[in-house]
Amino acid sequence: MTSLADQLSALGAQPASTPLKDALLLGFDTETTGVGPTDAIVSASLVLRDPSTGFDGDRRGDWVINPHRTISPAASAVNGFTNEYLQEHGQQPQEALEQIATVVALAQNRNIPLLAYNAPFDVRMLQHDLSYWHLPGLGARISGLDLLVVDPLVIDRAICHRHGKRTLTAASEYYHVAPHGDFHDAAIDTTAALDLIAPMCASSEELANLPLSQVMDWQRTAHKKWADSFNEWLARKGSRQISTDWL
Repeated sequence: MTSLADQLSALGAQPASTPLKDALLLGFDTETTGVGPTDAIVSASLVLRDPSTGFDGDRRGDWVINPHRTISPAASAVNGFTNEYLQEHGQQPQEALEQIATVVALAQNRNIPLLAYNAPFDVRMLQHDLSYWHLPGLGARISGLDLLVVDPLVIDRAICHRHGKRTLTAASEYYHVAPHGDFHDAAIDTTAALDLIAPMCASSEELANLPLSQVMDWQRTAHKKWADSFNEWLARKGSRQISTDWL
């Protein structure tokens, strides 16, 4: 964490005119006790990616956290963590979450987007845990009104109208991104999500040249278009519709 925070502290602000294909990005992923609103982070990874150096130049921070809550059997089966392991090896949540939020804020205040696959899940988990442990939220730590986020899932739905699953594994296979290890590990998933941006930009000139100042509006519009279409399909099936909100 120290080297990642120090490196971010030494950087100047990234211009808002920077196109996405050339932008520094801070990848983020979590593993959690479950997927409900009261679940907690048990593992997190942050990876600073410079597109000019790619994977070889990545700087990362990794955390294993004792959530002081029970991990669900389903989550444990996916991410491999057990209650016993987290209690013995996990960092105390207040300390770990403060470190994570500090790095995220350092990046945000330098106009470096937070990149996460299905970003609302990871962002909301972090915000929830910060609130649960009475730590300042991200909004209190950044100078802008909104978080600057890049979500490869939203982008994939917008630029590729293929059939099939939209998981990180499926997207990696489609864009010919080979993982640097096994999926459902926060560090591996973070790197894989970052690796998607280059081939996505190569397949869409609009995306490649999208300035950071327009990234959030572009994704919000793209997500709403997808959600409206999905809700039409759900309505035909008589199923409950989803929210069109993203971030």
